[in-house]
Amino acid sequence: MRIAYNKLILMSGLVLLLASCGKNLDQTPKSTASKSAVFGSEDGLKLYTTSFYNMLPDLNTAFRTDCNLSDFGATTTVPDFLRTGAFTSRQSSGWSWGNLRNVNYFINNCNDPALPLAVRENYIGIARFFRAYFYFEMVKRFGDVPWYNRPLEVTDSALYKPRDPRTMIMDSVVADLDYAASKIIATDDQTRSTITKWVVYGFKSRVCLFEGTFRKYQTSFGLTGSADKFLQMAAEAAKAVIDSKKYSLNTAGGNLAYRNLFISAAPVASEVMLANITSSALGKNNDANWYYTSATYGSRFSFTRMFVNTYLNTDGTPFTDKTGYQTTVFSDEVQNRDLRLQQTIRMGGYKRVSGGSLIPGPPVFSYTYTGYQPIKWCLDDMYYDAGTLNTNAVCLMRYAEVLLNYAEAQAELGAITAADWSATIGALRARAGITGGLTTLPVVADPYLTTNYFPDITSAAILEVRRERGIELALEGFRFHDLVRWKRGDLLLKQWNGFYVPSLNTPMDLNNDGIMDVAFYRNTLPSPTVPGVTYVNVTNDPQKLSNGTSGELHWLDNIGRDWQDYKYLYPIPYADLQINPKLKQNAGWQ
Repeated sequence: MRIAYNKLILMSGLVLLLASCGKNLDQTPKSTASKSAVFGSEDGLKLYTTSFYNMLPDLNTAFRTDCNLSDFGATTTVPDFLRTGAFTSRQSSGWSWGNLRNVNYFINNCNDPALPLAVRENYIGIARFFRAYFYFEMVKRFGDVPWYNRPLEVTDSALYKPRDPRTMIMDSVVADLDYAASKIIATDDQTRSTITKWVVYGFKSRVCLFEGTFRKYQTSFGLTGSADKFLQMAAEAAKAVIDSKKYSLNTAGGNLAYRNLFISAAPVASEVMLANITSSALGKNNDANWYYTSATYGSRFSFTRMFVNTYLNTDGTPFTDKTGYQTTVFSDEVQNRDLRLQQTIRMGGYKRVSGGSLIPGPPVFSYTYTGYQPIKWCLDDMYYDAGTLNTNAVCLMRYAEVLLNYAEAQAELGAITAADWSATIGALRARAGITGGLTTLPVVADPYLTTNYFPDITSAAILEVRRERGIELALEGFRFHDLVRWKRGDLLLKQWNGFYVPSLNTPMDLNNDGIMDVAFYRNTLPSPTVPGVTYVNVTNDPQKLSNGTSGELHWLDNIGRDWQDYKYLYPIPYADLQINPKLKQNAGWQ
């Protein structure tokens, strides 16, 4: 559990003061803590660095990020970022530097010789990890940003300097991570809530994979020559985690091993490397159930059929190789698929707890637009649907991601081997119940992926790694920036399509339990209606069928969307640009 210490230095002083008074009652009491009281003890350093954890995503951010902006889901509205003229520098945000000043203040003052050098370097290592984390987030969002490695006063002219180049920032980020990896003492933390040496390496693999592929595919930035350097660092950092043997893919729970990672109250320590932990006693829970099962509170995120089509059959073949897959109804298309599908959406035998009893849990069209309703972060008991009540930990880094980072970096370098494949993509697919293609490199590019997702990619290995990444990390907050680094922002313009409806006015049984769940009609309700069936009007936009009286469900085709390549970077917020014109606006946002 991470706690925000708004009065950090004062609290540090109070702790030390109480401790000292217990030993010597003749000491003169102090009403405020001196700098030496904080930086002169390991307890003070530890307490100070706790404040840095507030930079990490909170309990609700990780599972909402993909809902806000991704290509694989429909939501209640089209994001302003994708609507022509709806998003400008006046709507932009994120140009906030308070966290950086806090980190730099600590680094610059963590020099008390009363403490052993190794102790000071350990906590400086933690601080430099968070400085790298801060700058990575800023570069992903804005590109070039000013580099500051010291705390600035309000009168310091450096506050108004121009931005520094991306190359300098990212080299500095790598330097901070290398320092952190070499100096942080902790190699394990069973709570999975603090930064250890291996978390640093895992994060470095994430950072360098992003930067390496960004430089490779975003050619207009003129940085392709250094792409392989970052990809090599990504592979090396991921390999360091793999070779440490500190983590493994969770297999506890059999066919539900994947789902257990996202509904467990305590992080699954075998695989989860870093997590945000709930505490009902402290009133710190998440609202995943409420967000995904409310008709009004959340965004009613629903996966698209185009994405669901990428889940393989259990024999390892593409589902889209099947003749007639385009007109296969929901209850049939989800059969004999990658087991992660049934652990990600409502389907088949999924059941929920209501008043202590198990009841069928088919997709509910009060919450879903496409029929592919998420369950990945949702607890099965309907009790949790009514507010911020979820007790499940929220993972921020998993070993599975590190395996994917390694596989992708190696594939991009043209260096991936059959052994690499087996240990990474093969291992992930084996956990998902897939039996074919686990030990041999793919050689044939899947035409569905090249046609619908990545027309410029000819490498079958890269295509399959990207397929695997999308499925394994869905709703964990990676998707938009994956599209950014692959230069595939135009995927955000794809239609929001849902499952296939063969005819109007015909109730459908979505989970093969003999109970009809939903029917679709135009203009007027059929008479009589079937009790218990939800009737959905598909006469006109925003929801209709692709062929009018049959076909795939479509949502919000009537709202235009726009993608321009300048959107790969966000605009500097208008107010901040007025304060410091030397920053200059990102191209296209002027």
